Amino acid sequence: MIVDERMATYLNSLGPDLTPQLAAVEEKAREEYVPIIRKETQNFLRWLLMVQKPQRILEVGTAVGFSAMLMAEYDPADCHITTIENYEKRIPIAKANFKAAGLEERITLLEGDAAQILPTLEGEFDFIFMDAAKGQYPAFWPQVKRLLAPGGMVVTDNVLQDGDIIESHYAVTRRNRTIYKRMREYLYTITHDPDLTTTILPVGDGIALTIKNQMNVENR
Repeated sequence: MIVDERMATYLNSLGPDLTPQLAAVEEKAREEYVPIIRKETQNFLRWLLMVQKPQRILEVGTAVGFSAMLMAEYDPADCHITTIENYEKRIPIAKANFKAAGLEERITLLEGDAAQILPTLEGEFDFIFMDAAKGQYPAFWPQVKRLLAPGGMVVTDNVLQDGDIIESHYAVTRRNRTIYKRMREYLYTITHDPDLTTTILPVGDGIALTIKNQMNVENR
């Protein structure tokens, strides 16, 4: 945990309750050990949606649909969400959750590998949420950047890897070293690109907020 656990528990207790539909999806996901965004990330994401009011959202990594449902329910704009999932066992669960919540018209689920799907997408998205296989972020990034509208925001979850990101390569367990290396590569890329402005916050397991600079794009 990046932030002291007692502090995180206290801050989470101040957040508003989820809708009954979202709370039920969250509870089942926790029981079945399906990774979904943490409470503090939920609260921060809701705040971002209120500020940004995105109309066209892309999500990379659907899981059981919790984050897509949260964005659909708490975005004050009449948004449409396109979400991508590759894990076959979770796809029907996500679809059932969208149907039960009456969100089938607002959420489009694309089935397959994001590395293959992203190049086929057209148009621009004003909000992109990245919460998929962490080791694939550097491979996804060129297409994600292409799809991001000027002034749009990318939110990348779990970028601090429970604190491992600041450790020596040799201090990280061998099975996590590839993810560690690729995440550091990803963070370097998004923080050193002149087309972007990125800040990293110790919210949940770390969130990177990246905006595509309008001035740089318009002056080309």
